[in-house]
Amino acid sequence: MILILTAGFGDGHNTAARNVAAALARLAPGEEALVVDVFDEAHPLLAPIMKENYQMLITRAPSVWAWIYGRSAKLSFDGTPDILSGLRKAVARLLDRHKPRAVICTYPIYSKLFRQLKAGGRAVPPVYTVITDSISIHPIWFIAPSDACFVADEDSRQSALRLCRTDDEIHVAGFPVSLDFIETPSAEECASPHGRILYLPSTSVDHVARTLAALHPLIASGVKLTLPVGKHASRLYHVTTKFVDSLPGADIEIIGWTNRIPRLLQTHDLVICKAGGAILHEALAACCPAIIDYVVPGQEEGNAELLTRHDCGVTTRTPEASGEQAARLLSNNRAEARRMKANMRALSEPDASVKIASWVLQHAP
Repeated sequence: MILILTAGFGDGHNTAARNVAAALARLAPGEEALVVDVFDEAHPLLAPIMKENYQMLITRAPSVWAWIYGRSAKLSFDGTPDILSGLRKAVARLLDRHKPRAVICTYPIYSKLFRQLKAGGRAVPPVYTVITDSISIHPIWFIAPSDACFVADEDSRQSALRLCRTDDEIHVAGFPVSLDFIETPSAEECASPHGRILYLPSTSVDHVARTLAALHPLIASGVKLTLPVGKHASRLYHVTTKFVDSLPGADIEIIGWTNRIPRLLQTHDLVICKAGGAILHEALAACCPAIIDYVVPGQEEGNAELLTRHDCGVTTRTPEASGEQAARLLSNNRAEARRMKANMRALSEPDASVKIASWVLQHAP
């Protein structure tokens, strides 16, 4: 049995955990892989409030979150009172209940819990950490050692080595995206006469409305727009309805909750999205150039840098700039988008979750 520990602060940690679990199930059907959010386990009433506050900070008060993020780099969690007590007790209960032969962590600080349990005389299984940051890796990932760490790319590996200086414990595997990325679409699925834009809205209603207005000329000219609104459906209803009504007959697809994101990324010419670790690595896996329209300070800066450093995407500061960049990527028969797609192939790791799962299965006792 392999225990996978995550936390629902942002999508990246949970996405990584679920995808590694799916890969373990494919490679070893007889091996149970259990995904657990330790915060939910330790504080079932408080955890949802903590996650709501986190989401509020990164969207409405990014400067405050940037300050908290920067200050947390200096935390060691060795002082009193012990703020990790509840989490540590929850982990101990999980070990007693499931007796895993290995633990995979997709959230920082968990390695600290196991180190504390071990220091208290507790036997613990090997602990492997999947680091979901890119390039600008937060030091908190290394407040206690793991038996092995997995990073998404060589740039991130170099950042990790500067923090922990243990070469043989850092493995480049790619970000564990969905197994769906392993299956490539047909040429027919990718064919489009005028181009396709995938827009994943996560910013304010006003920002989304202005972005749609900036895309209006492209959609009016025949470019297809796919708009998965998911959990934002209700708050964006009036904006999206007004936009669709302004373009009768245009090729616009509004989608609610969907599991088609991997295929949509693979069959579109570009994606407009925030700099989340999961979505940008999914874009890399699909070789879909990204227009990054929002970056959470500190936390997501490395994700954006990974794509822009390798000329696989651009970061914009205004909705109008997003529209201009979309037009640039699609101009001249999508020449710029095709060039970026070619750049992305060198970084694309659609089978990363399989690589991580395979390594753990081979090395866990």
